[in-house]
Amino acid sequence: MASPPRDPLAHLDDSERRVFHVATNSERETLEAFLDFYRGAIIRKVVGVSEADARRRPLPSATSLAGLLAHLCLVERNWFQRVLPNRTAEEAGIDLDGADTVWEVPESTTVAELVAEYEQTCAQSRAISVGYALDDIGTHELLGPASLRWILIHMIGETARHAGHADILREKIDGATGI
Repeated sequence: MASPPRDPLAHLDDSERRVFHVATNSERETLEAFLDFYRGAIIRKVVGVSEADARRRPLPSATSLAGLLAHLCLVERNWFQRVLPNRTAEEAGIDLDGADTVWEVPESTTVAELVAEYEQTCAQSRAISVGYALDDIGTHELLGPASLRWILIHMIGETARHAGHADILREKIDGATGI
């Protein structure tokens, strides 16, 4: 008797599996599911690497797994804690002047701390966005009006792009591949 097929998504939690039910999701559920899926992909790529490997730059760029997490924390805060609710960087506790140096993660900051900070930041983003409709507008001082819909789509693209970077970095570090 043949064994049942292996579930290729078994390693995903229920919130990440939502992305594969898009035919039955609302627009908002679909956008949130895709963003959560890529947020989870970032975490899965970082968990399990050593402190040294998280800071390694196996490619000729300034990008490391630790730097990606720090950068994505800043990006999440910028869009969900500053732009969407129309707050200043100071009100949101964000240092945009240090945005270029966020890729440099202090040795004293552990991978576990970075993952916890990213998870907490994403949870805050979710909690904030719940209070807004997709058509609600925040204002970016350079780009102008940005709806929650636009912010979610932008964050899906931003996070997916960096998940791809993380995938390549992780493969170069220890050969691990897959979502």
